[in-house]
Amino acid sequence: MTVKFFVGLHQPNHAEHFDQACISIRRLWNRKKPIDCGAVLVDSGAFTEINLYGGFRTSVDDYARELLRLHEASIINIKAAVAQDYMCEPFMLAKTGLTIDDHQRLTVERYDDLASRNLPFPILPVLQGFAPEDYVRHIQAYGDRLTPGMWVGVGSVCKRNGSPQQVAQVLRAIKRERPDILIHGFGIKQTSLLDHGVRELLHSADSMAWSFAARRQGRDANSWKEAKSFSDRVGEAGALPLRHLEIFAAMGVPA
Repeated sequence: MTVKFFVGLHQPNHAEHFDQACISIRRLWNRKKPIDCGAVLVDSGAFTEINLYGGFRTSVDDYARELLRLHEASIINIKAAVAQDYMCEPFMLAKTGLTIDDHQRLTVERYDDLASRNLPFPILPVLQGFAPEDYVRHIQAYGDRLTPGMWVGVGSVCKRNGSPQQVAQVLRAIKRERPDILIHGFGIKQTSLLDHGVRELLHSADSMAWSFAARRQGRDANSWKEAKSFSDRVGEAGALPLRHLEIFAAMGVPA
């Protein structure tokens, strides 16, 4: 199963080596030098802001203004910009002191605000929750905002990548409710990217797992070559026969 993969990058200028990349707005803010790059999925930096500050310091106004500047100055080629969502893992709820329902409501509100700006590129809505049924409720809360065949992100799964079955359970619940939408998985690590049950449900994904692995193994966690090697493995996995993919996933080794 071929998954469109947007490799996560620390250094924006490294995007020139990739056809598709995911870069946080925090790394692009106030950048003046254009990057000769492929399609860039701009992440809102939501995880970092909520983790550090318990909420957003960056307003929707400021985020929209910076996205438009990057586009109009041709700094990057924006494929889509991710809405400012609220993660729903227990440790993130503890940061804000709010509930899953609150985080889902705030996520929809911020999506509505950003989408109303009529920016010249798509805004990626994000489904949030923790249990599979939470995501179903969030789909229902979005209602007809999620148009047929829409590209939609799924958050709060990155901490469950050690158990591809748990990730797949969330994705299957979403697909049962809305089989038409194209799912983007945020922060999907290699174990899940190599799992057939996960891959068959994803349209696209991003990951910076290459950086963590390089740092853990004493290599350069900022090297674009490390990112390229990881990205190539993800791409090659899609061409492998299912049986081979299952064997590699079970062994926990690169395909």
